[in-house]
Amino acid sequence: MSAHPTPQRQAFRAWVRLHHPDVGGDPEEFIAGLSRWRTAVAAPRCSEGVRVSVFRSRGGLWLAARWWRRHRRHRRRRARRVR
Repeated sequence: MSAHPTPQRQAFRAWVRLHHPDVGGDPEEFIAGLSRWRTAVAAPRCSEGVRVSVFRSRGGLWLAARWWRRHRRHRRRRARRVR
């Protein structure tokens, strides 16, 4: 999430604050509004067959293995300089 939410996102969050069942809103109306929001948000991505690519950052074990390879290489270079 960005530091500056869009006006649409701000409007949605204000709507949620008013209609959420935990603050006395109607649960059925809330679910209906939530599904409308999800449909509206998903529509631009899928319209007219436009493909959207999503960047996925690698993490987990791959990231640790990458760090270890670089770290090991750096240690070897430092050891050569010391001699």
